[in-house]
Amino acid sequence: MKAAVIYKKGELPKYAEFTEPIVQNENEVLISVKAVAITNLDKGIASGDHYSSESENQNGTVIGSDGIGILENGTRVYARGISGTIAEKALVEKNRMIPLPAGLSDATAAAMPNAVAGSAMALRFRAQIKSGETVLINGATGFTGQMAVQMAKHYGAKKIIVTGRNEETLQNLLAIGADEIVSLKQDDEAIVTQLKAIHLNTPIDIVLDYLWGHTAELIFSFLKGKGNFTHRVRYVSIGAMSGDSIQLSASVLRSVDLQLSGSGLGSWTKDEVKLLFSEILPEMFLLAAQNQLKVNIETVSLVDIEKAWNIEVADGKRLVVII
Repeated sequence: MKAAVIYKKGELPKYAEFTEPIVQNENEVLISVKAVAITNLDKGIASGDHYSSESENQNGTVIGSDGIGILENGTRVYARGISGTIAEKALVEKNRMIPLPAGLSDATAAAMPNAVAGSAMALRFRAQIKSGETVLINGATGFTGQMAVQMAKHYGAKKIIVTGRNEETLQNLLAIGADEIVSLKQDDEAIVTQLKAIHLNTPIDIVLDYLWGHTAELIFSFLKGKGNFTHRVRYVSIGAMSGDSIQLSASVLRSVDLQLSGSGLGSWTKDEVKLLFSEILPEMFLLAAQNQLKVNIETVSLVDIEKAWNIEVADGKRLVVII
């Protein structure tokens, strides 16, 4: 079969011939893959930079962690891969498959799950969002951030504040549920002043942070209390696009009612993951099929995987490989 293969971590994937995977037990099934999104998670695993990366295989490793495919009986499904999914065939887990609704394209369906998990798991299980709350999304101009805006609104957020550097995309977020924008192109003082004013006017209940790094330090600086009673804030770290490490003063933790947690692979419980597949993803697929979720994608062919791997997709689109 044809597949996107990494022979050495850090190198570009190659369009190559690879041995078709074989079903090993009753919990596995083979699918004919039709579409797979290229996510930051997949890039991190392929480069060896992500904490879930495995050791190198000198015979090569097919990349991709999930995808849209067709079962032998013709059923179209989203599934998590046991083998790499950017290939003509992939082994998937039977208990991590979701039949797709009519009216939803393969490419759109492939683009959604990573972003849905990155948003919904944080909102529902780490932040435990309640209707009427105010949410700050730090780094909302990427694909996952845009999904987070829509999902926060879907889960009942009363006000959504978004940050980012792309001015055009920030403005576009107002059309899909954001209420106020904070440009990260401003100097630090202006960013902190604007966020502090927002927090004083409409206390922020939840922070979803896709950036971490210096912007996280700025957010913690405006949350810092002065010895008075403070509004409780649930801060959830989801990504680290602006840096993996920060300086966090102990006085911040002591001076504000702050819940600090992370949301990602390894942090979710088995029951939470079950709900992701049984309830959350099916609901979001249906909303997208009904045109109630805006999903921006760009597609490439499997044969072009090497030159497409590092494409900078504009306007927060998700790049999807069509197979």
